[in-house]
Parts: sequence; structure tokens; C-alpha cells
Amino acid sequence: MEDILITVGVTIAAAALALLFVAVTHVIIKKLAAHSQLASELAEHTHRPVQFAITLMAIQLAVRFTTADSAGAEWRRHLLHGLVLLVMAAAAWLIGAFLVAFEDLTLARWRTDVPDNRRARQLHTQVVMLRRVTIAVIVVVTAGVMLMTFPDVRAIGGGLLASAGLLSVVAALAAQTLLSNFFAGLQLAFSDAVRLDDVVVIEGEWGKIEELTLSYVVVQIWDDRRLILPTSYFTSKPFQNWTRTQSAVLGTAEFDVDWSVPVQDMREELRNLLEGTQLWDGRVCVLQVTDATGGMIRLRALVSAQDAGTLWDLRCLVREHLVGWVRDRRPTAMPRWRAEVGDSRGDLSWQWGEKRRSPQARPAEPVDDARLFGGSEDGEERSHTFTGPEEPVHTH
Repeated sequence: MEDILITVGVTIAAAALALLFVAVTHVIIKKLAAHSQLASELAEHTHRPVQFAITLMAIQLAVRFTTADSAGAEWRRHLLHGLVLLVMAAAAWLIGAFLVAFEDLTLARWRTDVPDNRRARQLHTQVVMLRRVTIAVIVVVTAGVMLMTFPDVRAIGGGLLASAGLLSVVAALAAQTLLSNFFAGLQLAFSDAVRLDDVVVIEGEWGKIEELTLSYVVVQIWDDRRLILPTSYFTSKPFQNWTRTQSAVLGTAEFDVDWSVPVQDMREELRNLLEGTQLWDGRVCVLQVTDATGGMIRLRALVSAQDAGTLWDLRCLVREHLVGWVRDRRPTAMPRWRAEVGDSRGDLSWQWGEKRRSPQARPAEPVDDARLFGGSEDGEERSHTFTGPEEPVHTH
């Protein structure tokens, strides 16, 4: 009885000293956190794991030394084995906490709330994927080490290793889909094909990459719905990534109007509208006639914005303003159907007959707002990008 009381007393004292040591260390680290980001992350993530690990180690040492006289006792062996398992679990928790602290320290240096955040989003994606993988590896390895402390499990492990070839084949066939998604997730993380917060168009839906895991990807649709897809989808099917190289994007607004519309006046109105709104990033302002069939012409306004959400609002603003401008300022340019009533001789006063319009002057060089490729620094760069290096053209 006296030995038990000594063991309990020493164990409580060892646990108290361990907790006191951890508390003092935590206070010191908290003071350093005001001047060090690393100390701040360590104080936030590792306090509880360190507390459990140090306390359990102190308890284990106290029990081991105070019960040395009962070295062969069954109860002592089971008690120490249980404490060893708890220390292993606490050590794994501590290792994971250290990794998370260093990962958060890395992410804190790369902010995503800035206009040019492509590199930061790429790094965040890779770090998040590595965090999931490392935590999974730590859990699996710790569980395996803990199981191997049981003699019966070690014997079973030897038999399993002997048949590992057959089991690996069976497991590969059974987990084919799981493994394909796992490797697809790693490929997405390090191939830079898609990143967190990328704006994508998938299955006809426009949204943003909200979550990227080893098995699935969550896409936040513009109307707050969630589209959940397996990671293998992104490596086997095509999809649109609007922010692959930069956040700034181009968008269009199309209009079907009558042939009598003054295109240059409408072009100037578009320019005045864009210069008066903060939604436009100042890069692209182009109005072109892209089609002229069926008694109407199609005008396409091409505008640019700093991100996809701003572009959506800008396109809606352009449509609303130019529709109102045509309706109020140029009502004769609204879409219409024409029908001609008369005889085939064409000698009525309102018919052409033998009359012909006077030859018009040669059209002038298009202004900058009428050119998508060329006319401005951005247009020249786009022209070079889609045309490639100058090469001789062979005609037959």
C-alpha cells in the first residue's frame, strides 16, 4: 500500500512539474510572439500538444522508476504499455502541430487579398494539399507503430508481408477510383492547372474553386450553389480557367441593331461610359461589327475588368446603357423588319430604279476602339500572341 501511495504521489508531482514547465514556456513564447511571427504560430498551434506530450512523458518516467521493484508484474507491464501508446499519440499530434505552424507561417507571407494573387493562390493550393497528405501519413504511420507494439500484431504483420504481392493487386483493383482521384489531386496541386480561388467554367456553370482536396473539388457557383466533382474530372475532361495566368479578364456584350445605327457614335458612347465607371480597368474598349445578316447587324462590345465578378457587373452595365442609348437617342436603329411593296419596274420615286448612290469615300483606318488586335499596346501584344512569329505565307 505504501508503494502505491509513493507511486501516485511521485506521478502527481511529476505531472504538476511538467504542466508548470509548459506554462512558463508558453508565457515566454507568447511574449516573443509580439515580435516574431514564428513564435506566434508556435504558441497558437503547439501549446496543447506540448502540454499533453510532456505531461505523459513525465508520468511514464515516474511510474517506471517508482515501480522498478515490480518489474515482472503483469499490471505494471500493461500500465506502461498504455502510457507508451499515449505518448506515441501525443508525439504524433505534436509533430502535426509543428508542421501546421510552419505551413501557416509560409501562407501568411503570401496574401491572396491582393489584385495580382496568382502565385499566392498557387502556393496556398500546394500547401493545403501537402498538409492533408502529411497529416494522413502521420496518422497512418503512428497507428502502424502503435499496433506493432503488440506481440500478436507483429506476428500477424509477418504473415501479411509474406502475401503483400497478392494483397497489393487486390487492393489496387478495389481502390482504383480512389487511387486515381488521389493521384489526380496531387497532379492538380503541383501542375498549376487549377488553384484555389480560380474562376472556372465547368459543365456550363461559372464559379470559383472553393476547396481542393485529394479526392474531390468544390466549385462555388456564382449563385452560391456548390458543384462537387472528383479530382479526376479535371485531369480527364476540358474546362475553362479564366484566371490561369492573371485575374484580369475580357468579356463581351452583343447587340442586334438596324443597319442605320451610327457605329462610330455608339463606339464613342461606349468609351464615355467606361471612362466614367470604376468597373473598367482601362485595358480594352472595343466595339466591332461582327455580323451583318438577316436584315440586321450584330455589334460586339469587348471590355475588360480586373476580375470575373467585376466583369459580370461591367457587361450588364454596358448592355443596359447602350440599349437605353439606342432607344432614346437613335430609335431608328432599333431592330426592325422591312417589306417592299411595288412593281418590278422600279420606277417609283422611292425605289432605286436606274439611280445609284454616289461613290463613297474609301473607308478610313479603323480607330483604336474598333480594333481588338492592334491599335493599342494591349492590342499589339494580343495580336503577337495569337499570330505568333512572322513567317512567310505561301499561296497556291
